[in-house]
Amino acid sequence: MICVLLVAGHGTRLQTEIKNDDTGMYSHLIGVPKTLLPGIGGKKILDFWWKTINLRQLFTEVYLVTNADKYKHFERWATANDFPVENIINDGSTTEEDCLGAVADLELAIRSRKLQDDIIVIAGDMLCADQNFDITQVIRFFRSKPGELLIYYEMEESEKSNSRGIVEVCPDSHRITRFWEKPQEGLTSSRLASVVFYCIQRESLPLLSEFTSQMEATDRSFGRFWEHIVNQNLLDVFGMKLPTGFQLIGQVGLSDYTKWLTRFSNKQQDKSDRPITFRSFARVGLMGNPSDCFNGKTIAMTIMNFWAEVTLVKSQSLVLVPHPLNDPTEFGSLQDLFSISRKEGYFGGLRLLQATCKKFYQFCCQQGIALTKQNFTLKYDTNIPRQVGLAGSSAIVSATLKCLMKFYNLTDDDLPKPVRANFILNVETDELFITAGLQDRVAQVYEGLVYMDFSKKVMEEQGYGNYISMDMSGLPLFWLAYLSDPSDSGRIHNNIRQRWLNGDPLVVEAMETFAQLTDQARVALMEKDWNRLAQLMDHNFELRRSVYTDECLGPGNLKMVALAKEFGSAVKLPGSGGAVVGLCLDPEKLEPMRQAFQEAGCVFCVIIPYNPSVSTVSSQP
Repeated sequence: MICVLLVAGHGTRLQTEIKNDDTGMYSHLIGVPKTLLPGIGGKKILDFWWKTINLRQLFTEVYLVTNADKYKHFERWATANDFPVENIINDGSTTEEDCLGAVADLELAIRSRKLQDDIIVIAGDMLCADQNFDITQVIRFFRSKPGELLIYYEMEESEKSNSRGIVEVCPDSHRITRFWEKPQEGLTSSRLASVVFYCIQRESLPLLSEFTSQMEATDRSFGRFWEHIVNQNLLDVFGMKLPTGFQLIGQVGLSDYTKWLTRFSNKQQDKSDRPITFRSFARVGLMGNPSDCFNGKTIAMTIMNFWAEVTLVKSQSLVLVPHPLNDPTEFGSLQDLFSISRKEGYFGGLRLLQATCKKFYQFCCQQGIALTKQNFTLKYDTNIPRQVGLAGSSAIVSATLKCLMKFYNLTDDDLPKPVRANFILNVETDELFITAGLQDRVAQVYEGLVYMDFSKKVMEEQGYGNYISMDMSGLPLFWLAYLSDPSDSGRIHNNIRQRWLNGDPLVVEAMETFAQLTDQARVALMEKDWNRLAQLMDHNFELRRSVYTDECLGPGNLKMVALAKEFGSAVKLPGSGGAVVGLCLDPEKLEPMRQAFQEAGCVFCVIIPYNPSVSTVSSQP
């Protein structure tokens, strides 16, 4: 592959304003080509691009196209930066009026040096907000697609689309479906701006000369070229997102140049100085579970009592910090190792961090998102009790994903909430072979009280269910109890999944009934009919008991359910076993019930619902 840097612009407006600046602050920049002006961190803008592409394993040659007026500046720069002077191409122009145009400059390089390879072309006078993106990802993605590749980014609110080339991108195929060169307001709702950063197949190089032969010099911009290729010729052109900002300074004035330079520099400083911390909360299944694994419907709620918290800090190397309790590597004795391993197993949260990072990188490569080359340290903490079905593992994955998205500047457009829930599930099931369903992940992504419909038709058509956030105002008194020493007695062992797949009428009918109960519970919650909700919760447990049998449910779960019923409380299992969630309609019975559970060796607490719209405790502490 060959790289061509375009630096032939004359920058008349910027130079004029530098000359006319009364402060004298910029007098040393008079006559300096715009791509040799200071960029982020004081280095020349071109220095950054040269560092990014100076990789012999990627490019057989790198060429630089400049003009006759500034040729000597680049000759001096080349000798100081180990750039081959013979690879500087002079397009002969000396003023803005006789310039060839960006496409013609690239075509000149191809024709004069007889280039016959794939080409990556970059405007050398672009400021980039993040100095560390990985160009190998760009090339890898380009080679995976049967067409040309355009780099784009999501514009900031202050940027106007009528000053950029705007692309519309198919989210599934990543194909550019429309290219708008500085569109008038109302023509497109897209905020995805294309920059002069393209990969062009060798077979497509003749299109450049065809285009230049048809256009006047003033219209030989790449914006017009891609409009022609995408909108008229309908050729395959794909898009890849760089989650950072770009600013072409070719036609800007001094104030714009200094404004963008300051803004991008501040972003770099903020990103390096500030740790990123996110929380994800435990969830309780209020209705319908376990039908989330059986094309059913569920209602679940995140609770503030228990959480997983992940912190990301930029660092020289990528480090995953073991948790002192959950990832023990040092033991008091062999007996100590034996006891801890028997009770808690062999895996803590560290594997969840590692699997999330691996899956995140893989996802971004597949989705055409070029991540920056920067490392970080990840550490986690959690107070979610283990092995009691409160979604502790998925909470760690969810919080880790939030940190990674923030660190790499990804938005909900890159990873929409329904897709994010699928992602978290895949981390656990595909990478770590944890048996799990979508309910936990959806609740932790959407947060609050969430109704979920996993109907087969819906799942097949869109790849995820229908998820609806519900009103949480005025909720009744929910409580939670769990086994203080969970073991096999807290886990539900069964073959229900296989029976459902085999079409067992009892199981199929039960799962359909779970869905019906969920719809009825949704109405009860909306109407704040707590008596009806309590009846439905009890019905939910009895239905589960009829399918799973007491032997499957285990003595620990049955003991907690029986204890709750002694106090007239509605009760059901909130997850896979080891805990129960209840609805207390008589507050006077709450304290005696708490004492009874504690005397039975259980942990008891009043649930504090997490409502993201009104809570003073954020998922980002």
